Amino acid sequence: MGSAMLTPTTPLTLIHGGPMPGGRLGPDVSSVGFDSAWCATDLGAYRPCRYTYEYYPYESLPPVDSTGFTGVFQWLGGTGEPVPERVTALDRLAENLAAEGLTLPRDFATFQADSTLHSSLDEVSVTGCWTAVSEPLPSPVEPGAFLVRFLRDQQDCVIWYLYLRPSGEVFVVHSWLDYAYEYEARRDGEETQSDLDDPQEQRAAILWCALRSRSSHIGSGSRTVSGMPSAVMTCRDSSLRCRIT
Repeated sequence: MGSAMLTPTTPLTLIHGGPMPGGRLGPDVSSVGFDSAWCATDLGAYRPCRYTYEYYPYESLPPVDSTGFTGVFQWLGGTGEPVPERVTALDRLAENLAAEGLTLPRDFATFQADSTLHSSLDEVSVTGCWTAVSEPLPSPVEPGAFLVRFLRDQQDCVIWYLYLRPSGEVFVVHSWLDYAYEYEARRDGEETQSDLDDPQEQRAAILWCALRSRSSHIGSGSRTVSGMPSAVMTCRDSSLRCRIT
């Protein structure tokens, strides 16, 4: 891999299993107003990392041709067969989102239900991340919006979510907070790690990292923003790490 594709960068802020100090990480790239950052580990000489993860400027990522994101994942070898139990779980997820007026992106469901694609992120993760799709979790910063967890670090240092808005906009965010745990703890009267009723604190805990493309929603003929390209960019990032070292 040549240096023209990826050059060394200086991390802006570090993450080590908790909230991070520091300033804003670039412009507000979504209308929700989240800061943007790429949470990842080192790529050898091309990108240093002092801890398990660090935040890197989104602009430091190599360009990706979004025209290849057609929902059939040919750049990962194409799709296999859908796994029935995963299809059932994703149908239930889609129904729960539909009850909130939201629609699950079709390519997300394709990826998660597929026999060959489902574990793609797990297989290339160099930090022990694993796929874990959650039920819809209310956004702590926007009424009517929901989070769906799909990937987590083995020690929950960072967790990746789909973020679905009432407007139909869908993108990927990451956070050091496990919102499934946060809501469960509050429901059970236990102490949470953050104040779920403080929008400013919650907005600072969520960072945008989506690469946007267009794809259809399940049960909808309209085009919308899809979150999966960002998720699979995590896969690409880890693959680069493996090749360099």
